[in-house]
Amino acid sequence: MTVRVRFAPSPTGYLHVGGARSALFNWLFARKMGGKFLVRIEDTDQSRYNEQALHDLIRDLKWLGLNWDEGPEVGGPHEPYYQSRRLDLYKRHADELLANGHAYRCFCTAERMDEVRKRQEENKLPPGYDRHCRDLDPAESDRRAAAGETFVVRFKAPMTGKTVFNDLVRGEIEYQNHVLDDLVLLKTDGFPTYHLANVVDDHAMEITHVLRGDEWIPSTPRHVLLYKAFGWDPPVFCHLPVILAPGGGKLSKRKGAVSVGEYREKGYLPHALFNFLALLGWSPGDEREKMTLQELVDSFSLERVNPKSAAFDETKLEWLNGQYLIETPAQDLYDEVRRLLEQRGYGPDLAAMPEMLAKHVGLLKDRSKRIDELVDTGLYFWREPDSYEEKALAKHWKPETKDRMAKLAAKLGGVEWNHAALEALYRSEAEEQGIKFADLIHPTRLAVSGLSFGPGLFELLEALGREAVMRRIGTALEKLGG
Repeated sequence: MTVRVRFAPSPTGYLHVGGARSALFNWLFARKMGGKFLVRIEDTDQSRYNEQALHDLIRDLKWLGLNWDEGPEVGGPHEPYYQSRRLDLYKRHADELLANGHAYRCFCTAERMDEVRKRQEENKLPPGYDRHCRDLDPAESDRRAAAGETFVVRFKAPMTGKTVFNDLVRGEIEYQNHVLDDLVLLKTDGFPTYHLANVVDDHAMEITHVLRGDEWIPSTPRHVLLYKAFGWDPPVFCHLPVILAPGGGKLSKRKGAVSVGEYREKGYLPHALFNFLALLGWSPGDEREKMTLQELVDSFSLERVNPKSAAFDETKLEWLNGQYLIETPAQDLYDEVRRLLEQRGYGPDLAAMPEMLAKHVGLLKDRSKRIDELVDTGLYFWREPDSYEEKALAKHWKPETKDRMAKLAAKLGGVEWNHAALEALYRSEAEEQGIKFADLIHPTRLAVSGLSFGPGLFELLEALGREAVMRRIGTALEKLGG
């Protein structure tokens, strides 16, 4: 058997990190088993369809490296991979269920359904359809449909017995059939519901394993019954643990969750986010936290998926991202740093000083956890500081600092401009003035960057250049005085 798995998102909003983790587990399993990874767009809810969301979803999957073997932009033997283009298939299968007695037409109006819900609430009864049309005579149903009366197609769920399925993560799961409703399969507009389209497409596309979030567990007995009604074997089910917010509770926008696209914008590297998400709810069986893509593929197994919820620790993600930044060649970051600098209005400077980009990235990438941090803490490469860090100013710019820095500045014009010569000058000047080395280091850093932190000072001075450094020190002497 060739393993075939799929990720089937709805283009109604951003790609959430939980959805990305599900896609990632499917991708890893397919690669580990030498199988196929499909992407299918479940766009049957036309009222919520969002063209931009579809564009962003495809972009973010590619950015993470989750390239698919079949699906949008790739094609495959089961095209189309958009459910909105497969309506005839769903109608044909709904008609099949009507013909064999596993489904029925429901002519109940919205007004009647509102009345049913109201009575259920008043009598404290469980909500759900009351099966009013379930036993309608087939000939009467055909006549009303032919007359143009509006209807939905509902599944005729068994009302006794139980439905049992095995989950690779949680073992055997059992549902009493009487708690399952007669779910809608085909809506009045001819579009299928998620349940019908999902089952029909998974069968048609030869999906062998369904890996999805555990919020879909209550839907699975309904899907198992649909497979049985069609006479098909169901796939293997594997429901993945929920991702929790750092403080507890389900991860959500309100509790800090953001889209994959936002993590890209915030300066995370795709392989860092990939590595982090892979370890949310799965373990390689040892203490490794940083793993190459090939190591993740080689180690992955569904048996090691943990049914317990996993917490999304963004501090750990930042640490991991910083580790990846250290080992990423500087030139591989240029395009993203350039993009973020242009967003912040530094486009003209980039064109005028292309070599400064290499200096900026080279000096700060090993000190940064994210690319946006690398950019924002190094804006002094592109502009002179217009303010100075207040706490550092109070600590390092004393009344006597102006005189000390003026004496130093007088000698900067004649020194050979490299970090070794600059450090030697500072040490000799500190000794000559009878002060601590730091009494020149800290005021200089403030003068040239406006900050109290950054890369090695002498490497920074070398990168900025003699003219810029002397000009910035002169400006600080004028602005800050003694």
